[in-house]
Amino acid sequence: MSQTDEPETGRIEDLEIMVAHQAQTIEELSEELRRAFETIERIQRALKGLGERFEALEAVATPKAEVTKPPHY
Repeated sequence: MSQTDEPETGRIEDLEIMVAHQAQTIEELSEELRRAFETIERIQRALKGLGERFEALEAVATPKAEVTKPPHY
C-alpha cells in the first residue's frame, strides 16, 4: 500500500464510523417515535372515553325544558 492510499483509508474509516453512528441514531429516533405514537393513541382513547362519559353525565344532569304554551295564548 502506498502512502497516498493511507489518507483515503482513514477518510473511509471515518465515514464508516459516521454512518454507523447515524444508523444507531436513526434506530433510537425510530423507537422514540413509535413510543410517542403509542402514547398519542392511548391519550386519544382516554379522551374519547372521557368525552362519552361527560356527554352521558350531561344528558342526565341537564334538566329538559318543558314544552308549554307562552302565557299570551
